[in-house]
Amino acid sequence: MTSSTPRRTVLAAALAAAASTAGPAPTVAAAERAEAEAGADTDPTAAPRLVDNHFWSSHTDWRSGSSAGTRAVAGRRPGLELAVPVGLVEYADPHTARSSIWEYASWTSPVHTLSVPATEVVASWNADTPAGTWLRIDLRGTYDDTTTTPWYVLGRWASGDTDIRRSSVDGQSDGRSSIGTDTLSVDDPASGSRLVAYQLRLTLHRMPGTMLTPTVRRLGAMASDIPDRFEVPASVPGLVRELAVPRYSQNTHVGQYPEYDNGGEAWCSPTSSQMIVEYWGRAPGPERLAWVDPAFADPQVCHAARHTFDHQYEGCGNWPFNAAYAATYESMSAVVTRLGSLTELESLIRVGIPVITSQSFRQEELTGAGYGTSGHLMTVIGFTERGDVIANDPASPDNAAVRRVYDRRQWENIWLRTKRYDANGKVRSGTGGVCYVFWPVKSASSQHRALRSLGLV
Repeated sequence: MTSSTPRRTVLAAALAAAASTAGPAPTVAAAERAEAEAGADTDPTAAPRLVDNHFWSSHTDWRSGSSAGTRAVAGRRPGLELAVPVGLVEYADPHTARSSIWEYASWTSPVHTLSVPATEVVASWNADTPAGTWLRIDLRGTYDDTTTTPWYVLGRWASGDTDIRRSSVDGQSDGRSSIGTDTLSVDDPASGSRLVAYQLRLTLHRMPGTMLTPTVRRLGAMASDIPDRFEVPASVPGLVRELAVPRYSQNTHVGQYPEYDNGGEAWCSPTSSQMIVEYWGRAPGPERLAWVDPAFADPQVCHAARHTFDHQYEGCGNWPFNAAYAATYESMSAVVTRLGSLTELESLIRVGIPVITSQSFRQEELTGAGYGTSGHLMTVIGFTERGDVIANDPASPDNAAVRRVYDRRQWENIWLRTKRYDANGKVRSGTGGVCYVFWPVKSASSQHRALRSLGLV
């Protein structure tokens, strides 16, 4: 299978898979009990934090910054809405050849000064976009010499695809930094140039003459400066636990809906996202799945692929689009971040939060995988007594085979490194610990503490 950007969602071998769902998510009591039994682990070999996570989500947050026609909405789950449009804008959708007029309003965040001067920034947003609405997310960074980037478009997004086609925007650069699908990157980190601050801007759109509005519940970004490394220090195992996460295989869907990145063989990201959505007890109802051919198994995976598909990237592996998809389900939060070690990942598994990780490797670098990949997503669901990683790997021959156990040292290195050699001996990039984290808004106190310790809430 192929993809337009080789750093993710590309398997060098086509495999297969199917699904057997496990039981419900752990109860709050179970999560609290597991944390109490396990205690707090510390690993002296853990890498220092090289990641700055910052998010706006409270009523106070939405009342900060600069508003032009938006309003902060209080309540059980605060948000930002379009109140009074400040004008009309014409948007010519390059993916439909259709031009439409939209009312719009905007909100610009305060400047966030980074605790970690960064070479990369990846945004996340959680929003509701009823039919007839959509939003655009922009970012402007500040360099360490006080100059700024232009306002980069990070995405034009809607949960559906009847009004606009959700898409990233190619070809954005100022000669010092550029946008690669979902990531703002400093072009030459070796120069010493770094981003030291950023602002985010939301532009909310709706059909003229209506009272419709998007509602944004969470907005923020992960900024990081991960050093070049072919190997990372080994962590000390600190947890034995396995979560009951549903098992789905992308390759059950090979050949289905090829308009979405050639069908299931490229669907590792939405397949993984769907596993976690259902782990938390959420799922698309029959009316949302009515478009899927009833002859297809696991129609919710087809649904996830369609609703994460980036029409510019021409793939389902846009990281923020997957997080945004998960957050379209009731009372769900979702972000893209980086973790620094398996010890940090263990802190989430300990309290019942599975994690979707992104990694690249040659076949011989991960014993038992049976394939090599220049970019693949899988779901970490636990750790064995030896400390090995238990993963739901969507690149499996059938649903029963989705659960895999991978050697801890091998797995940790392929996930956390930023440099690797491909099969031809050429140096390629690694993700440096990129992952998706999804959780319910109303979570156990132990879960909230674990998320807070990583800067996610």
